[in-house]
Amino acid sequence: MSDAPATSGAGLRLARQARGLSQQQLAGMAGVSRQAVSAVESGHSDPSLRVAIVLARALGMTIEELFGPGEPADPVQARPIAQSVAGAGQPGFAEGSRVALAAVGDVFVALPLSGDNVSPAGFAPAGGLVADPAAAVGGAADPAAAGRDPSGPHNDTIGVRPIGPPRSTLVVAGCDPALPFLQTPLALLDPPVAFAWWPCGSAEALRLAAAGLVHVAGVHPGVHLGVHPGVHPGGAGPELDDAEVVGFASWREGLIHRQDTKVTSLTDVARNRLRLVNREPGAQARTLLDQERTRRGLAEGDLNGYHTRAAGHLQVAAAVAGRLADAGVSSEPAALAYGLGFVPLADERFELVLPAKQAASREVQALLKVLSSPWLHAQLASLPGYDPASCGERLS
Repeated sequence: MSDAPATSGAGLRLARQARGLSQQQLAGMAGVSRQAVSAVESGHSDPSLRVAIVLARALGMTIEELFGPGEPADPVQARPIAQSVAGAGQPGFAEGSRVALAAVGDVFVALPLSGDNVSPAGFAPAGGLVADPAAAVGGAADPAAAGRDPSGPHNDTIGVRPIGPPRSTLVVAGCDPALPFLQTPLALLDPPVAFAWWPCGSAEALRLAAAGLVHVAGVHPGVHLGVHPGVHPGGAGPELDDAEVVGFASWREGLIHRQDTKVTSLTDVARNRLRLVNREPGAQARTLLDQERTRRGLAEGDLNGYHTRAAGHLQVAAAVAGRLADAGVSSEPAALAYGLGFVPLADERFELVLPAKQAASREVQALLKVLSSPWLHAQLASLPGYDPASCGERLS
C-alpha cells in the first residue's frame, strides 16, 4: 500500500493524550503495533493510508481532523464497481476519471462518477482520480469472467489517486432511488459517515455484497430468500456468508405509461406495438415483466424494445415521460413523480442485506443507527406511494 503524504504526528499525540490513552492502548484499539504509533507521533514515519484510517477510527475522528488535508496522495489499489459484463470495458475508469473512493472491509472500492451515477441532481464530489485503469475490464467482482486468476494479488484492481484522505463511507448497492436519503442523517453523526450509492438490480447488488465490494445490498426479498452460508446469490459468483436483513420501505410496482397512451395491460403494449423500456437482467422490475409476459402468453419478440435497459426506476419513468418510450415496468412512486399512468402488478418490499463480515464495521453500525431517524422516516413517508413502516425493522 502506498504511503500517505507526510504529516505531523503532533495531532495524533494530542488526540491520544486527550482521551487518556497510552500508545499501547491506542495500538490495540487500531490493530497496529505500538512501534507504529510511536514512529508516527515522533515524526520518524508517515502512516500508510490504511494505518491513518484505523488510527482515526479508533480515536473517533476523521483523517482530516487527525492529520490535516496534506498533499495529493500516491495512488492506492481499489476494486472497481461496475455492471459485470464479461469482455467489456468498464465505462468511467479511463485515466483521469473521477470516482468515489471508499474502504469496504480490508479493500478500497471505486465507483465511477459518470452517466447515471454522476448524481440525481448534479455533479457529486469525487474521492479520487483513476491513475492506472489497466485492470478495469470485464466484471469487477468476477475476475474469472475477464480471464484473470481470482486468487492473484490485486488482479482485479485499478490505481486511484485520492483527492484528500478517503473518508469513512457507507457503500450501498440497490435500485431504490430513496436510498440517498441516508446521506443526511449519516452526515450528522459524530464523527460523520459519508454515503455512496451504486444503483443496480437486486441480483447485482447481492453479487457485489458477496464479493465484498459493498457494505449493504438493497434487494427485493424474493432474491435473497434462503441466503445462508454457502449459497451462491444469483446462481453464480462468490458465496455470501450469513447475513442480517433489515427493512427499508415498500411500494407497488407495475406498468407505467404516459397519460395520453391508452394502456390497461401488457397485452395493450404488445398489440399496439408501443415502445417498451426494460430493466437489466436480475432487476425485480424485469422479473415482474417476464412473469406478466408469460402469464399473458407473450414472447420477447412481441414487445417492441424488450431488450432495452434502463438503470433504475426513475430512469424508466424519465424515458417514458421524455417520449423515448411509451411504457415500462417501474415503481408507483416513480410514476407519480413524473405524472405518469400506473397499472399495478405487485406489492414489493425493499430490504437491506447486511453481510456478516461487514456487520461490525463503523459504516454498518452507523446505518443501523440512522435507520431509526425520525427525519428519515418522515422523508420516506413524504414520497407518494412509499410505505416506510418496515424501515429499520430487523427481519428473520
